[in-house]
Amino acid sequence: MIIIPARLASTRFPQKVLADIGGLPMVVRTAKRVAHLDRVVVAADDELIASTCRAHGIEVMMTSTTHKSGTDRINECANILNLKDDEIVINVQADEPFIEPQVVEKLIHRLRSLKEDGEDFIMGSCYNSINSESAQDPNMVKVVLDDKSNAIYFSRSAIPFNRSGEAQYFGHIGIYGFSKKSLDEFCNLADAPIEDIEKLEQLRAIYHQKKISMVKVSSTGFGIDTIEDLKRAVEIFL
Repeated sequence: MIIIPARLASTRFPQKVLADIGGLPMVVRTAKRVAHLDRVVVAADDELIASTCRAHGIEVMMTSTTHKSGTDRINECANILNLKDDEIVINVQADEPFIEPQVVEKLIHRLRSLKEDGEDFIMGSCYNSINSESAQDPNMVKVVLDDKSNAIYFSRSAIPFNRSGEAQYFGHIGIYGFSKKSLDEFCNLADAPIEDIEKLEQLRAIYHQKKISMVKVSSTGFGIDTIEDLKRAVEIFL
C-alpha cells in the first residue's frame, strides 16, 4: 500500500503539490511514477487536490486539515481504509516526482525481511551517498548510521562534522515505510523537542529510542522544496 500525503498550504511553497511539471500536476506525476508497484492512494487535505487527482484517475481520500505531519495524514488514511496491522504502508512524499520505483521496491523488500525475521522496528527509510557540497545544503537532510544501518540522527546540518577531513556524508531520501501497527505506534508517540527544532518528524522516533532501519540506494531523484527546484524539474521535461 502506497499512500501519498498531500497538503495544499505548504509553508515554504504554497500549492506546490499542484505545480505543473511536464504537463502534469506534481502530485499526479509522483503517483504515476509508482502506480505499477501497488495500490496508490493520495491522502489530501483540500478538495482542489482531490478533484485534480480524480481528474487524472488517481485514487484519493480526504483527510483532516489539522495534521501536523504527513505521517499523521497517512495514518488517518490507513485507518479509513481499515488496513490490517501487518500490512506494509509506504509513505511517498507528494513533492518527489522523480522518485525511482526501484528505490521504493528496495524499501519494501527491507520491510518484508524485517517482518519475516520478527525484528523490532518502528519504520524504514532510504539514503544515498552525497558530496560535501550537497551536505552544506539545509534542504538536503543528512543521516548518520550505526553498524546495523539503523539511523542514529538526522539533521539539516552537515553531519558528521568533518574534523578528520575524511567524512562521508549520507543524504536522506524522504520515503518512509511502516507496518500499519508501527505506523499507529509512531503517531501515538509524544512530540519530541528536537523534531520541532529541526522540523524533521523522523526525529520523534529517534528521541523515543525507536529503530529506523535505513536502506542504501542509488538515486538521482530530488524533492521539490523551492521555486528553484521546480524550475530545475520543469527544465528536465523541456
